Amino acid sequence: MKLNKYFCFLLCMSVFSSCLNLDPQDQLGGNAMWTSVSDYEQFANSFYGWTRDFSDILDGEHSDKRSDIITYETYNAYSHGSNTVPSSDSRYTDNYDNIRRVNLLLQNMKSFSNFSDIAQFVGEAYFFRAYSYFDLVQLYGDVIITKTPLDINSPEMKQERNNRGEVVDFIIDDLNKSVELLPNFSELGNVGYARISKEGANSFLSRVALYEGTWQKNRGNIERGKNLLDIAAKAAKNVIDSKQFALFGTEGTSVSLGDSAQKYMFILEDVPSNPAGLQKKDNHEYIFARCHEEVLSPIGTNITKGCLNNVLWITRKFANMYLCSNGLPIEYNGQINPLFQGYNTKKSEFINRDNRMRYTLLMPGTRYFSNVLGQSRISWDNSDYEDSNQSVMYNPTSGTCYNNQKWCTERFVQDTKERIRLSNNKICRGLIKLCRSYL
Repeated sequence: MKLNKYFCFLLCMSVFSSCLNLDPQDQLGGNAMWTSVSDYEQFANSFYGWTRDFSDILDGEHSDKRSDIITYETYNAYSHGSNTVPSSDSRYTDNYDNIRRVNLLLQNMKSFSNFSDIAQFVGEAYFFRAYSYFDLVQLYGDVIITKTPLDINSPEMKQERNNRGEVVDFIIDDLNKSVELLPNFSELGNVGYARISKEGANSFLSRVALYEGTWQKNRGNIERGKNLLDIAAKAAKNVIDSKQFALFGTEGTSVSLGDSAQKYMFILEDVPSNPAGLQKKDNHEYIFARCHEEVLSPIGTNITKGCLNNVLWITRKFANMYLCSNGLPIEYNGQINPLFQGYNTKKSEFINRDNRMRYTLLMPGTRYFSNVLGQSRISWDNSDYEDSNQSVMYNPTSGTCYNNQKWCTERFVQDTKERIRLSNNKICRGLIKLCRSYL
């Protein structure tokens, strides 16, 4: 009996010992990973959580709130110009954390037996390394290039930053590799724009090259700028030539939205969310997007209550950026655009302007819906506008009179439950414009 107890004790100890024989905690996955296709797929899946979301748009480093085109009743530090340099920045460390994870996958893929089985996930790794480095370039300019997973004592931790030109070339090289390895958009099936495709990588390549090409050109580096803009135009044309995408509102039933397609494309859902009854599948403009769904992937914030009407105070500087309907600014070559109607009335400056002005801002006298009201947008016809329990007349009495409606849903929805699709490229419209003007 004692022997049996002793044997059981040894058996239990051997079991617990094997369970406690863990891989080093500072090595993601350790030796237990990188042996199957699913290991690479699951690791690559984590990259998609890095894409920009509404937290970035509403108050991130790239947000308009951190500029002089958004203000408040009392000035914030950014619109006032009194913001200071922070002592630390999580955006920097987060991006390098992400780059280290990518480098782990790229390091281990070299020893995988059948590369073709994991090619898509390697392509995604190259894309997201480029994605992270582009964020760093936009925020800091010169940054350190690293191609291997660094440890705390790696000599690269103390190396001099690479010139931004080298970093951009590195980004472009990564994106070209991802284009070669990623599947076509048409091959992704139901996943579609939620996973990066060959066209998505090309569109991001175009965006990077256009950004840096313009930056270099405006600083006197004409030849460098021209070469980058050439890369941008060719990458954009590759996306257009795939014939997988179209501007929302230019084909099929979406035409029934008329010029308001500009408004509804940003709040398109798979429940009633527009007068034409269109769903997300009817929008063929987005190439790579982050999607939110009310149950499976709630957005975590109420965009409408955080953006609608005079919650955001938009400055005249922003309003003046909208072109007139002839494609020219309100003032050019020292003269006033003949289509610009001036500021004599609350509505006059909205006349003959880019259609986006009317559907991003609220023009005085516009009836709008707020999801605060439980009955907002029941029938999706003109009777909704006539019901004062559903719609509200915008009559500015506070703020700057340039109030916002973009991103704001018209139907009633519970807090944090909005279902909105956020494009991480916003490229289809821009690509077509780029190709028409450059090629």
